[in-house]
Amino acid sequence: MTGRGDVKGTSPSPASGRMPVVFAGHGSPENALGNNPYSTSWKHLGMLIPKPSLILSISAHWVIQEGTVVTATDHPRTIHDFYGFPPELYRIEYPAPGSLEGAKFVQNLVRSTSIALDYEWGLDHGTWSVLRHMYPAADIPVIQLSLNYNQPLSLLFRMGKELSPLREQGVLILGSGNLVHNLMLFTMHAEPYPWAVEFDTMVKNALIARDYDALIDYTRYPISALAHPTSEHYLPCSALSGLPERTGRRSSMKRYLPDPSR
Repeated sequence: MTGRGDVKGTSPSPASGRMPVVFAGHGSPENALGNNPYSTSWKHLGMLIPKPSLILSISAHWVIQEGTVVTATDHPRTIHDFYGFPPELYRIEYPAPGSLEGAKFVQNLVRSTSIALDYEWGLDHGTWSVLRHMYPAADIPVIQLSLNYNQPLSLLFRMGKELSPLREQGVLILGSGNLVHNLMLFTMHAEPYPWAVEFDTMVKNALIARDYDALIDYTRYPISALAHPTSEHYLPCSALSGLPERTGRRSSMKRYLPDPSR
């Protein structure tokens, strides 16, 4: 699936059967504004896949030090967790409902670690900057699952596998991060670094080959230190890599973001 489908005059049908898994490179918060290659991709994606009954988001911007929690409030707040951006970004609200029932379902599915219910967090920009383009009506319940810096990636992978039954219930599982995230070396409008393209390609090939050991132990690759000086934007990918079905076909995980080499 490419990031620039030609979809006109279509609307998603309700979910039936197994929902896809989506990893979105959310990039700058400013992607929430206007039209650009990223927001256009997300709009098209919202029209291409079945309309979910619930969205479970795993965002790079909710990382905690202890335990794992899932939002359970009926009306999650829109969190503007960034600084120094245009004023209009801080006026954006994404008033999607939450789902206590969905949060409890997640809590009961995961056995590899305990999941607590959270009533304070809301939807951070890793979630709403993507969803406001995919589902602008904000009429689908959304819950967020936290990440934990201190948990091994192998545990995140197992958690992903345990969440797989959600896909049969019409739940869209969205991972929001970036396959490459190094703000210290970021240069606006520049060509991508060769090491960034190499790391992106490594992840893509590992997904296609179902080489999950390579995805979990990604720091074995020397370029990983450049791609991710800190791990939080890679962690959602680790969680989602445990979700695709093991069939004779290619991975069912949707890599839906513009090609970094363009």
